[in-house]
Amino acid sequence: MDQKTGVADLVMDPRNPNKLFAALWEYRRWPWFFQSGGPGSGLYVTYDAGASWTKLTSQDGLPEGELGRIGVAIAKSNPSVVYALVEAKKSALIRSDDGGKSWRMVNDTPNIASRPFYYADIRVDPTNENRLYSLASRLNMSEDAGKTFREIARGIHSDHHALWIHPAHGDLMVDGNDGGIAISRDHGRTWRFVENLPLAQFYHVSVDMELPYNLYGGMQDNGSWRGPSNVWENGGVRNWHWAEVNFGDGFGVLVDPADATFGYAMSQGGNLRRYNLKTGERKDIRPAGPEGVKLRFNWNAGIATDPFDPKVVYYGSQFLHRSPDRGESWELISPDLTTNDPEKQKQAESGGLTRDVTAAENYETIMTIAPSPVERGVIWVGTDDGNVQLTRDGGKTWTNLVARIRGVAPGSWVPHIEASKHDAATAFITFDDHRRGNWTTYVYKTTDYGRTWTSLTTPDVQGFAHVVEQDPVQPNLLFLGTEFGLFVTLDGGKKWLKWTRGVPTVPVTALVVHPRDHDLVIATHGRAAFILDDIRPLRALAAEPQLLASPLHLFEPAPSYQVQIRQTDGFHFPGDAMFRGQTRRYGALLTYTLAEGEARRADAEDEDDAVASGSGAFGGRRGGASGAEADRPRAEVEVLDAQGKVIRKLRGPAWKGVNRVAWDLRREPFRRAERDDDVPSEWRARGPEVLPGTYTMRVKFGGQEVTRTVEVRPDPRYNVPLAVRQQKFDATMRAGRRQETAVEAVERIRTTMKAVETVLEQARGNGAYRELKAAGDELKKKLAGASEQFSAPRSRQGIFRDDETVLGNLQQVLFSLVSSWDAPTAAQTIGLERAERQLEVALTDLNRLFVEDVAAFRKQVEAAGFTIFPDQKPITMEPVTSTKASGDPGRP
Repeated sequence: MDQKTGVADLVMDPRNPNKLFAALWEYRRWPWFFQSGGPGSGLYVTYDAGASWTKLTSQDGLPEGELGRIGVAIAKSNPSVVYALVEAKKSALIRSDDGGKSWRMVNDTPNIASRPFYYADIRVDPTNENRLYSLASRLNMSEDAGKTFREIARGIHSDHHALWIHPAHGDLMVDGNDGGIAISRDHGRTWRFVENLPLAQFYHVSVDMELPYNLYGGMQDNGSWRGPSNVWENGGVRNWHWAEVNFGDGFGVLVDPADATFGYAMSQGGNLRRYNLKTGERKDIRPAGPEGVKLRFNWNAGIATDPFDPKVVYYGSQFLHRSPDRGESWELISPDLTTNDPEKQKQAESGGLTRDVTAAENYETIMTIAPSPVERGVIWVGTDDGNVQLTRDGGKTWTNLVARIRGVAPGSWVPHIEASKHDAATAFITFDDHRRGNWTTYVYKTTDYGRTWTSLTTPDVQGFAHVVEQDPVQPNLLFLGTEFGLFVTLDGGKKWLKWTRGVPTVPVTALVVHPRDHDLVIATHGRAAFILDDIRPLRALAAEPQLLASPLHLFEPAPSYQVQIRQTDGFHFPGDAMFRGQTRRYGALLTYTLAEGEARRADAEDEDDAVASGSGAFGGRRGGASGAEADRPRAEVEVLDAQGKVIRKLRGPAWKGVNRVAWDLRREPFRRAERDDDVPSEWRARGPEVLPGTYTMRVKFGGQEVTRTVEVRPDPRYNVPLAVRQQKFDATMRAGRRQETAVEAVERIRTTMKAVETVLEQARGNGAYRELKAAGDELKKKLAGASEQFSAPRSRQGIFRDDETVLGNLQQVLFSLVSSWDAPTAAQTIGLERAERQLEVALTDLNRLFVEDVAAFRKQVEAAGFTIFPDQKPITMEPVTSTKASGDPGRP
């Protein structure tokens, strides 16, 4: 074996672990070309667990001449049968019936090994030595030992790379392809696609300004997509919320800045389309080259829109193309910006033994285009052969800056340039040379239009760099995506921190900060996309690092929208077979830092105690706490209205460092009486929604106290005047207060009954016990009867409609009132008034019972020498006054 050769396949005889077949493959891939095959390739066998190996040749039945990639499979039902799919000048499927000693050709049709560089695997059914599977662009099956094949997986994604077959039931198979995983239980006649694995490989990501905003991005061999950052629905972000805007290998997707209905989507080799979300149109707008000049587009070509003119689009081949009219026409605004080496432009000959010309090796092309959002006419361009070009006059003149960047391996790819959002002379750049075996991290910054460059690479960063994103508000806040994850700096790159909360160690290929919602959108190559909600606390720390030393600091909360949550489309109870993306925590997110507190364990889960608190660590959209998590010290969080009255109390996490808690925009829940076996339902446990306006948030911990205000905004989809909202709010508060009055009555009845039972227990053996027992039992019957006016008996077995009691009717009224923000309907008003009259009657009866029967029993008890309870005041229905909105929501 030499430096050009590796092992492409290795299989073991199931009867003899000392016998193995190894397929060696001589192969070389450069950024601009690849070569499969050579003298290093071959099929080897060992009978002594690798101590010695024998190379099999054409004399043993293998194809003649140089070989390329080889796939090997042994029949478990009969290990004497071995198959090999061999790349050669004339590729062939061969078979051995004597354990690999001799071979015969089975199939050498032209496409038996159509693209061995990408796939050359074969599998044998463990229960049938003559049933063979070939994994290629199509998944093919042979039932005659490979003589003929037929496609068996038409309904799932192409490009198959892995196949598991059940060792005892060959009809059960799991296929891995470029689109994910699929399962068949009938030898491949039908398939079920696995929908709950987030495996997308994003190249780029962008956002729009819808509310909630959408993400756009292209995925490796899975098209270009649009999906919501958040949904105001009760099922989370589902697969069906995403829509494909273009097919092919997906790359950059840009929204038309003037109209989010339109946008631009690329696919491999420079294909560019303008899509229309309403009509489904996908118009080809790829530019044409000058007469006699062949355009070279990267597999992942550069594209950008102009920050100053929404009609202008830039696109990169070896030239920079500019369209003034959204792709209807194009003009060249540059010369060839690459090194233009003819020796690296022979992609038509790429492949070696088997031609493989797919545009993946297209070279000397533009990869990234970065127009300055600060100064019109300033455009930065990076190429895949290492050039960094700059124009300051809209393309009239160009300067190649690469010679001024010290320490970068010549010819490294330039996957990303970030034109500063604050200064036209400033830009950030990443280089990537891993395709030539160099995994060095290259990140640079210029502040003088590229005359000088400073490396931002430190030992804190691991992995070759993909992308750098500058915060649009705080210049020193930078985010870096590398092959090994997400890194953050608060000081302009002097020190980097790897971000681990909610973001796995995975290639981070694209980043964008949403300009309105202040979220960091993170695209990964293999784990789909993540969103870091509201990064403004990081901005504050970048501006004032000393805040971390403050005993307690509360960051400014973002405005929060109070929205109606609709039932999601599709199944109400879909089970676990579909992926559910995590939505943004509902309500106001409060972020605070503690200088003292327990250090967060690396394996500690983010906390989310209950609907009321929704607390969690500052980071990804994750949650869930149980056991010891709930016993830790907590910060006290209070919500105050405009009059300074505390309307809600929460408990937030108290980790040393950064913490986050969510307020769900509700007041404290109304008191309610529960049956002993009651399972609280979410709607009954939640308090009433507050009115839109401004509220004060107060956080207390360790003797410290801080406050901030938060704006609660109304649902932008509804035009409900504040005065109307006030009517519904007042009715809801009125019903809730009546419920609390009824609960007070129920609790007094229960307390009295327990007191009677206690007295009777204590009076056992007393001479007056018989009389007390008779009187006590009679009183308990009357109390039970009074209780049943307010609520159903707690000890009843079965399911009952509680629509005759006071609490049952009040809870139905509350349930009806909170169903909308409109003014109370006539039926709701009637229902509330009837429930109030019912409550008044029940209270009158109860108060009479206490004045007469309970008082009489008390005298009898005291005469016998026992004490039961003091006098109790009558329970009355207090007036309920209107609670005005705490601020102006900016709505009529």
